[in-house]
Amino acid sequence: MLSRESLAHNLETVREWVSGHGGTLTVVTKALCGHETYLRALLECGVERIGDSRLSNIRAARRAGFRGEVWYIRPPHHSAIEQVVELADLSLNTEMATLRMLGRAAERAGRTHRVILMVELGDQREGILPGNLVDFFSQAREVDGIEVAGIGASLGCVAGTLPSVDQLSELVMQRELLELKFRADSMLVSGASSAALPLLRRGQMPEGINNFRIGESILLGTNLISGGLMEGLRGDAFRLEAEVIELKEKSLEPFGERHERLAPFGVQESEESHAPGERGWRALVTVGELDTDVHSLTPAGRASVVGASSDVAVVNVGEDPGGLKVGDTMEFGMGYSGLVRLMESSYVTKMIRPEG
Repeated sequence: MLSRESLAHNLETVREWVSGHGGTLTVVTKALCGHETYLRALLECGVERIGDSRLSNIRAARRAGFRGEVWYIRPPHHSAIEQVVELADLSLNTEMATLRMLGRAAERAGRTHRVILMVELGDQREGILPGNLVDFFSQAREVDGIEVAGIGASLGCVAGTLPSVDQLSELVMQRELLELKFRADSMLVSGASSAALPLLRRGQMPEGINNFRIGESILLGTNLISGGLMEGLRGDAFRLEAEVIELKEKSLEPFGERHERLAPFGVQESEESHAPGERGWRALVTVGELDTDVHSLTPAGRASVVGASSDVAVVNVGEDPGGLKVGDTMEFGMGYSGLVRLMESSYVTKMIRPEG
């Protein structure tokens, strides 16, 4: 369930942070998985530029009424070049062969396709090695149908590399080198994701970083570095409601011989220790591993998710169920992996929360 109010608050807050730094904001929509109702709610908040890594999601955003600038935020695959040029104004690139194909497709379509050249800064996802960037940039500028709009980097996406002042400063210096060598003015430097927002809030973001690709912190309010919420953001834009189908006082430790291979989704090691024979109240709810990353869910209060099968999750609700009964719903927050899988699940109903 989506709260428009909380989503609008997070978007406006992040937009103010970014504009205060003199930057522009690209709102990353890939976690919404092309759900048109939620996309429409986001777009109604006044989003001017979106980025997504799935062409089907971009089509959904267009159907939802988005008329602003669209970025395709993964290196284009050759089998979809024509679609990338049709649907996206700009794409992130690292391969010369791909640029040439984009250029030819853009010329056939009678347009110019803008690109950002991605630089490898240590996370080992996509990126041109810094030592090869000048030569690559020189060749890219000569490709007909292509406009090199700037350079960028991804950090924290694969290897968990923390964005640092040194890394982002190196990206800015690469931009300055290209501007001096090729007289290329007004280039974008798109080096900041949600993981870099803490640097921005501490006043440590290098001045030359002028585009921010932000998704998770707008959708979930997350501080990716320290955990929890970013100060000033809300964590209740998305909530999962699941119905209680069983509520019983049970032993808190399994008994009998156990084998992990019998649990198809694995066995989560509990962080809690229980005395032999200790009992507590446990609720079974109508969400499972087919629907989401169950261990990304955070129930309200002192409850905790114990484990899950494909269609049912087990929640420890403590020594006293506190009025909870079968047929009630329990509310859960979630992490990014939980949100993405919920959005992708056809079993989960997506609704807008009534405000007021």
